Amino acid sequence: MAVFQRDFAISTRGHCDVLDITAHVARIVAASKISTGAVNVSGVGSTLGVTTLEFEPGCVADLKRALEIIAPSTTDYAHNARWGDENGYAHLRSALLGTAKSFPVAEGRILIGAWQQIVLCDFDERPRERRVVVTVAGE
Repeated sequence: MAVFQRDFAISTRGHCDVLDITAHVARIVAASKISTGAVNVSGVGSTLGVTTLEFEPGCVADLKRALEIIAPSTTDYAHNARWGDENGYAHLRSALLGTAKSFPVAEGRILIGAWQQIVLCDFDERPRERRVVVTVAGE
């Protein structure tokens, strides 16, 4: 079994910015020369999420609306009171969505659906430079 790991940085606008990172991940999988295995995509941080969706404006808007219902950005959070900041909602959204996802790799490519993209969601209250670690394992 071989393991190949690379990372990349991506700039975000914060405030539930949703970015398609599929091409970044696909390039790393191709560079790994691993034909069959799995790829793990992990965002580094506690106020971001990694998931999949059909990356089109309507679906992105629906995701943002759902997250605002589940973990509103205007609610009083204990985290905010303890640390004097205003991003308690961002930490909660990250915990609910998760910061990593894994996908199968076959014939040197990520096995995702035709309308399925891998996305990074930055929930924090300000723009940031995010780091994403991509680990490919297999043969």
